[in-house]
Amino acid sequence: MRDYYEVLGVERSASAEEIKKAYRKKALQYHPDRNPGDAEAESSFKEAAAAYEVLSSAEKRQRYDRFGHAGVNGGGGQPGGFQDISDIFSAFSDIFGGAGAAGNPFGGRGPRRRAGTDLRVRLALALEEVAEGVEKKIKVRKFVPCEACEATGAEDGPAGVETCGTCGGAGEVRQVSSTFFGQFASVTACPACAGEGQVVTDPCADCGGEGRVKGEDTTTVEIPAGVREGHFLSVRGAGNAGRRGGAPGDLRVEIEETRHEHLTRDGLDVRCDLHLSFPDAALGTEVEVPTLKGRARLQIDPGIQSGRVLRMRGRGIPELNSPRRGDQLVTVQVWTPTKLTAEERGHIEALRDAPAFQPQPDEEPEKKSFFSKVKDVFS
Repeated sequence: MRDYYEVLGVERSASAEEIKKAYRKKALQYHPDRNPGDAEAESSFKEAAAAYEVLSSAEKRQRYDRFGHAGVNGGGGQPGGFQDISDIFSAFSDIFGGAGAAGNPFGGRGPRRRAGTDLRVRLALALEEVAEGVEKKIKVRKFVPCEACEATGAEDGPAGVETCGTCGGAGEVRQVSSTFFGQFASVTACPACAGEGQVVTDPCADCGGEGRVKGEDTTTVEIPAGVREGHFLSVRGAGNAGRRGGAPGDLRVEIEETRHEHLTRDGLDVRCDLHLSFPDAALGTEVEVPTLKGRARLQIDPGIQSGRVLRMRGRGIPELNSPRRGDQLVTVQVWTPTKLTAEERGHIEALRDAPAFQPQPDEEPEKKSFFSKVKDVFS
């Protein structure tokens, strides 16, 4: 006979809560519902119950620690005194959720409705919607409750549903077999009602007894500001309806971002390019740039260089569930003409050797101070 601590997989110094947790794990592992017809699993189930019956009692545990099995078996009788699996369920109803003799830890006795499956949809959002948050109405094709039979599956509605005569409404059947080692019970879903505990005598013509039909439904979803590609929201109960009144599944809404005509997302910031003519770059100007809230005016200082990044504070994407918001980064691109008239070429030739048109970096790169480099990075 194995050591009870070894049976439950706990140390001899384990607390009462640790012992209870370990036993529940073993009981679920070897439960007859999960191992129908498996005599070895049922033996392990009873062995774990015997161990827990002793170790969960402070008095019995003390005797066991001092005298071993001889101190608790009362002269070599059945460990724990369990002659039938139903005795285990009755003794430890707190472990099995008070399920009674059937001992079903996965749900109580009586009618069981099959829950509907979950659905998944992809929702495309514009960058402006991502930035501000939006309310969307999503139309989904799915199973919906049958109105003709009130989701019962019976032509006469609730009156056409009867308690299963095979399981008496329990949704499960129990078989007891006697062996040399005692009586063993196995509990399985009732084959007559598929575990539901009820049967339909006259199936509904509209749904064929399913209690649901294919239909369409519209769900309103609140999208918070700051979501990003790959985020998802779960809408409880917006999935497929369950069979014959079963609970509906959920709807998973997955976010995807559509491509913006001018702006690209970079974390919380948005970026865009600003193409300037050479005269505007040299003389300075005021331009309009696209933003997430329409067009905005931007002042360009004279002599701005190509590649310079201008920062528009607070024009980016907000951080999800936070007051923080990114910026808009505008990269200047000075455009060089590719086709010139003779007159235009003459004007430019006249300026070719002018001192102001010669590249004049402020400082040689190797002579720049540390603070100048930092300024360049964040300018």
